[in-house]
Amino acid sequence: MALLDLLRSAGLFNGLTDDQLERLIEIGEEVEFEENETIFQQGTDGNILYFIEEGQVEVLIRRKPHQPEQSQLFLGRGQVFGEMALLDMGKRSATVRCSQDGTVLHAISRQAFNELCNSDTAIGYIMMRNLALDLSFKLRHSNLKPGAEGP
Repeated sequence: MALLDLLRSAGLFNGLTDDQLERLIEIGEEVEFEENETIFQQGTDGNILYFIEEGQVEVLIRRKPHQPEQSQLFLGRGQVFGEMALLDMGKRSATVRCSQDGTVLHAISRQAFNELCNSDTAIGYIMMRNLALDLSFKLRHSNLKPGAEGP
């Protein structure tokens, strides 16, 4: 499956035309990682969004200093991580490590993304809406407690 087809299937890019998706592909860079290679570390500066073209990564979180990292989830082909880096200048909220040899990622820097959004505000609007929806969904579900009663 071509990168354009993969992007079409990812919720973060929902609503973008093929021409707009092609522009996102143009500003990105393909990077490859091997098993156990760290892509980024929790607490470091974040400035790149990653889209998984091939392979798999593991997301790990250290809740308290001097405690081991805990595996949270695995992400694979067609999934996105590091998206908060496009929104703020904050630190990475997790460590992401490659869990499969030959994992290929499409990396988009905050600077390149901002320049694209400034030149095509429609892309910026759609992407920011999708990011807001995604983060809202994650926040809502992280706040749900087992056994909590509904309204």
